[in-house]
Amino acid sequence: MSAVATAHDPAATRGAPRTAVRWRPALEAVVLPVGAVLVALILFGAFCLTQGRNPLAVFAAIYQAAFGSGYSFQNTLVRAAPLMLTALCTALPARLGLVIIGNEGALVAGGVAATAAGLLVSTTSPLVVISCMLLAGMIGGGLWITLVGFLFYFRSVNETISSLLLNYIAIAVLNHLVNGPMRDPSSLNKPSSFPIPEDKMLPLLGSTNVHFGLIFGIIVCLLAWGLMEHTTFGFKVRMIGGNIRAARLAGLPVTRLGLITCFLAGAAAGIAGMVEVAAVQGRANESLAAGYGYAGILVAFVARHRGLPIILVATLLGGILASGGILQRQFQLPDATILVFQGLVFLVILLSESLYGKFKFFKETGA
Repeated sequence: MSAVATAHDPAATRGAPRTAVRWRPALEAVVLPVGAVLVALILFGAFCLTQGRNPLAVFAAIYQAAFGSGYSFQNTLVRAAPLMLTALCTALPARLGLVIIGNEGALVAGGVAATAAGLLVSTTSPLVVISCMLLAGMIGGGLWITLVGFLFYFRSVNETISSLLLNYIAIAVLNHLVNGPMRDPSSLNKPSSFPIPEDKMLPLLGSTNVHFGLIFGIIVCLLAWGLMEHTTFGFKVRMIGGNIRAARLAGLPVTRLGLITCFLAGAAAGIAGMVEVAAVQGRANESLAAGYGYAGILVAFVARHRGLPIILVATLLGGILASGGILQRQFQLPDATILVFQGLVFLVILLSESLYGKFKFFKETGA
């Protein structure tokens, strides 16, 4: 029988393997992170037992403080906004194969740049002030992470180490500015910059306590998802992340694409810094380095560096952060207890990375 006849003969192809089942890898990408979080919950419960506390009561308090009422959910969303943006600072370069953890530094750089821009144009209309602060925050954070990409592509400096060290440099620059050139003489106990006029701050959403930073976070995550998953640019970036040597042989401008992606990643974290200044703090001070950048790394890894899952994961982690106070008041646990929980989740998620492709159930079947 000829090959053509075989291709059109149902009887001849009845015993042939079916096409690959595509849902299995997608299921793996959901099951492993969820399983890792469950393991982290068990470990955190064991930690609570060592402190003489009932784990179930602790988990119930965390849920109540994060999602138990409209007011608590608003607090969760306020904390989720910067987490969405800082998570992209790790998620976007990860598609290139880079592990960048300079989220905190980019947030601080963006916040400082946004503060300077807001003070320079503070006498103009609120729309102009907010627009200038947004643009300055994006440029400040973007250039900060672009420096990491420059060191990697031109000097072969490890991007993880350089981005981590740049966090400390950004915080040092912040402290220098708010204690020197930008300091408001009236800020005695907590050195800060001059304040942004209250009528030029980001407005709240209706009658809630949630500010427009949440809208920025959701929009930027959606744009990042569309860019990386549904454009030629995103395909090229993913190709570089899959095999940089093959990408170079294919003629892709690896360095240029890498620097652009690093700038976009830093710009997202820079917007988070702008939001903290224009919606929460009202000025630049040491509170800019509140740990949202480091928490964003965890969000990026749990979400598998995808834009849409980042929105959900950031909301969940924002709820956990919002519950820190109640654990201290109700259970007399240290304020760092929530950081212990975050650390456990991060470690287990990193360990789960080694399990991808290990289970036969999640492997594609067929030819």
